Amino acid sequence: MATLTLDQAQRALSAAVAKARDIGSPSSIAVVDGGRNLLGFARMDGALLASIEISQGKAFTARSMNMRTGDIGPLTQPGQPLYGIETSHSRPFITFGGGQPLVVDGEVVGAVGVAGGLVDQDEAVAAAAAAAIGQAGTP
Repeated sequence: MATLTLDQAQRALSAAVAKARDIGSPSSIAVVDGGRNLLGFARMDGALLASIEISQGKAFTARSMNMRTGDIGPLTQPGQPLYGIETSHSRPFITFGGGQPLVVDGEVVGAVGVAGGLVDQDEAVAAAAAAAIGQAGTP
């Protein structure tokens, strides 16, 4: 299994922080490796305290499911196929936008989670992190 390197994680964090500054969204940004373990983290000045745990949860969720967290949300509503998945692990899944898998050469190697802004801001910051390692989107 390929996994994210420390160098890639640092590039992703730097790009994410730059994007968050650019859009005025103090954020917490978490990068996990292929095994869902924290590889890099940054909490910007002024980021909400809650954003620390939420960003890490988004990264964990995105890697666990190999999906953007915002794409999981609709599937977790009553009557939908993933209803209740948010509580299926000891670490809760986060099912709103701001987390996305990180893909290199078509393989998921980790994930990024961003919290602190509006959902569209978190998604933009996560996309900047993904682009910094040479990809955008899901596998």
